[in-house]
Amino acid sequence: MSDVVERTYRRVVRAWCLYDWANSAFATTIMAVVLPTFYSSVAGAGLPPARATSYWGYTNSIAMALVAFAAPVLGAIADHAGKKKRMLGAFASVGVLATALLYLVSTGDWLLASVLYVFGRIGFSGANVFYDALLPHVAKPEEIDQVSSAGYAWGYIGGGLLLAVNLAWILFPGTFGMADTEMASRVAFVSVAIWWALFSIPLFRHVPEPPASRQAHESRGYLQAAFARLKHTFAHIRQYRELLKFLIAYWLYNDGVGTIITMAAVYGAELGIPSEHLIGAILMVQFVAAPFAFLFGWLAKKLGTKRSILLALAIYGAISVMGYFVTNTWQFWVLAFLVATVQGGSQALSRSLFGAMSPKSRSAEFYGFYDISSKFSGIIGPSVFGLVGAAMGSSRYAILALVTLFAIGGYLLWRVDDQHGVMVAADEDAATLAPA
Repeated sequence: MSDVVERTYRRVVRAWCLYDWANSAFATTIMAVVLPTFYSSVAGAGLPPARATSYWGYTNSIAMALVAFAAPVLGAIADHAGKKKRMLGAFASVGVLATALLYLVSTGDWLLASVLYVFGRIGFSGANVFYDALLPHVAKPEEIDQVSSAGYAWGYIGGGLLLAVNLAWILFPGTFGMADTEMASRVAFVSVAIWWALFSIPLFRHVPEPPASRQAHESRGYLQAAFARLKHTFAHIRQYRELLKFLIAYWLYNDGVGTIITMAAVYGAELGIPSEHLIGAILMVQFVAAPFAFLFGWLAKKLGTKRSILLALAIYGAISVMGYFVTNTWQFWVLAFLVATVQGGSQALSRSLFGAMSPKSRSAEFYGFYDISSKFSGIIGPSVFGLVGAAMGSSRYAILALVTLFAIGGYLLWRVDDQHGVMVAADEDAATLAPA
């Protein structure tokens, strides 16, 4: 019987990880590489370049704000009602449909592209809240770091594979029977929707819905119960002080991580790195990050989760210093490789450490707050990057300034008593988690 239970557990874990493979295609093709270029060159054709860039920025900000502020409420509803999977499915369906409809965008259709992208980003980010919230229910406590790392690793591989195919279509459209680059890009959008939908199926088939954590005194009205839960959380915030300290630390150091990810291509272009090398480096990061995500999952067993994250932050600090001295293409590739060694590991272990310190009975609600932190962690870093670069006349000083975010975030993380945080979460679950 134990072998059957273990096989079932492994199947559930694989199905959960495969969703990372599924939705990472949206992150690579839609968010990072193909759609931004398509938006400025096709959808925004006729607009001044600066205005097209501004509209793309506004589009991202609107999508981010809508998800960030709604996430904790939606998470509390999912916990109360026992509907994490159903809400994941609802948001993913919105994202898949909006992504497929991007095929309709053509020359000058910037407003349609913006609207569809907002819905796609809401679907992607909203579904991730509930996907992450399933982690503490899917993984054994002693394996949560390894399961989270495996999810990130498969996500990098899946997103990288489809991005490579999409770029091949766009660079050589005639070879694949497509009229031009615009058509290849539109077909690429549809391929992301199909990929996302197809590889999501195992999660919905094999991952069980966690039980509701409804308490006897709570209203049966979902919205009333959700706000009551949030009120309880804020009223007892001191109880979760280690979790709160972690969120502040994560907000700072993840801001540095996100800034390196989002500003790398712009920084490389400023240094005169050819565009083909910038694209190649992005692809390389996808595939190198996968094995190193697995490595950090193993490292967490040896050093502990918090220490492994601190190691990654130390390497990020070194990357920021080295970035100041980059002058040619091969050095940029080395820097990209170093980023790939820690990018997946730092993200995966942050997710699992937060999950270990969150009560299972409130996992979706708490991951909603985690999602807010991750969304707003893109505020300080880019601002520092822009201000320092403008003041000093070079982005070299800007990338050097990111060391501050890693140093302060790392110090605050070091001060987090994660063992106490885990104990608090376990005590609350023992008292409040309803039986299935």
